[in-house]
Amino acid sequence: METLRFPYADGMKMKVIYAGSFDPVTNGHLDIIKRARDIFGEVIVAVLDNTSKKGLFTVEERKDLLHEVLDDMEGIEIDSFDGLLVEYAKKKNCKVVVRGLRSASDYFSEYTLAMANKNYKDSIETVFLLSSNENLFVSSSLAKEVANFDGDTDLFVPPIVGEAMLLKTRTISSMEHTTKQTRLSLQQELIQKKLLTKMNL
Repeated sequence: METLRFPYADGMKMKVIYAGSFDPVTNGHLDIIKRARDIFGEVIVAVLDNTSKKGLFTVEERKDLLHEVLDDMEGIEIDSFDGLLVEYAKKKNCKVVVRGLRSASDYFSEYTLAMANKNYKDSIETVFLLSSNENLFVSSSLAKEVANFDGDTDLFVPPIVGEAMLLKTRTISSMEHTTKQTRLSLQQELIQKKLLTKMNL
């Protein structure tokens, strides 16, 4: 049987894009990034700046965390973009994007997007990488849910990301508590003013 060889195994590097929100970057994301780098040689990890959706971390914070966990690994570029992925790929002179698949439901949702990208103007191809068994249940949303309850996030994200998540969620929780207390104080003040007004009448 002929041995399967990837382009990078013969020293032929190929640049691919791995795009996502990475809010935050998970163990599953890192697995796909490293495997894509081993296959193609060069990976652009592109953080989507979705202004219509409020994230836990800012785009710059997400990029900083990616730099921390990838530790300036050779062959990996960390960037951000907004708008259409096809347009960004054209700007980066790249024709292939990589996506990770955890389940059949992931495939069906990704298939439509992949076909749209393939048929839109300057088409780009999509390569799917299956998640490793240990990451089949890992997602950013689940990691955030655990962090919200001060849980152990090690199953989902690297320790440094987990620490950043806990700090962020505690800060947000504290701010929300302060805002709630301020609103209650203002409501009580208004009630007292109304009572005093009635008494004066």
